[in-house]
Amino acid sequence: MSQDILKSHLSTLERKLTLLLNEYRSVKDKNLTLQEENEELRSLIKAKDEQIFNFQNKIKISKIVNEIDEGDDSSELKRKIDDYIKEIDKCISHLSK
Repeated sequence: MSQDILKSHLSTLERKLTLLLNEYRSVKDKNLTLQEENEELRSLIKAKDEQIFNFQNKIKISKIVNEIDEGDDSSELKRKIDDYIKEIDKCISHLSK
């Protein structure tokens, strides 16, 4: 009888081990899927952040254009343009990072 009990326990243990392995594989697959989704979402966020940054730069440029008054003398206009070029250079350096 002892043999039968041992076989029964061994069979139960094998069944539980099989279930555990199946569960492990399932969780591992789900983890991989979630990691891929996470990476896609991070890429999407990065792209959206770049779009926002570009839109902010466009708004800055629009404000700069609106600030230029046609009544300014040429030296003042030249100074403003130089300031704008410096600001654009800063924006380009941020984009290239």
